[in-house]
Amino acid sequence: MSVKVKVNKEACIGCGLCVGSYPDTFAFDDEGKATVVGELADADFDDAAGNCPVGAIEKE
Repeated sequence: MSVKVKVNKEACIGCGLCVGSYPDTFAFDDEGKATVVGELADADFDDAAGNCPVGAIEKE
C-alpha cells in the first residue's frame, strides 16, 4: 500500500536525504528543494519523514 506525501517547501533545506533514500518518490526541483515525483510505500513513510532534519515531509 502507498501513501501520498508532500514536501513543505518553506521548511525544506534541500539536504537530499529523501532524494538519496527514495529516488522514486523524491527529486530536486529547479530551486534545489525536494519535490514529490511518485508515491511512497506506507511502510517507508515513518523512515522518510523521520530522516528529514526539518520535518518537511508530510502526509497529504
